[in-house]
Amino acid sequence: MSLLLESTKKLILRDLAVLEKEIASYQTEEQIWKVKEGITNSAGNLCLHLCGNLQYYIGSILGNTGYQRNRDLEFSAKNISTQKLIEEIQQTKKAVSETLANVSKEEIEKLYPVEVFKEPMTTGHFLIHLSAHLGYHLGQINYHRRLS
Repeated sequence: MSLLLESTKKLILRDLAVLEKEIASYQTEEQIWKVKEGITNSAGNLCLHLCGNLQYYIGSILGNTGYQRNRDLEFSAKNISTQKLIEEIQQTKKAVSETLANVSKEEIEKLYPVEVFKEPMTTGHFLIHLSAHLGYHLGQINYHRRLS
């Protein structure tokens, strides 16, 4: 396994564990779904978005898991239980772990199979992006939880 792949996998799995802890740390399920003025997304919707994003771009595209993403539902679903969100995070960890364990050094250096941002990029570059995207929204969730 390449250093880039190993490092990215560790970072994503680390941050998914933090996501699970953040979601479990809300005092009530109602707070997970609360949206205040000036805040567009609840922690629950951001959690669903992160799980859908990683299960699709890593699990489905790289790992052929068959995961079907519904991005609109990630932002419109409401009042899903804490337990269901945690189960979704655990499924995401499994998809990421199993998929990245089977990605070769050669695949990391090849173009990612889907053009995402209207320009081609290597799989390694896109995995770095996915890790940064996870960290960005994880910070939003942490801040949201502390404001609730």
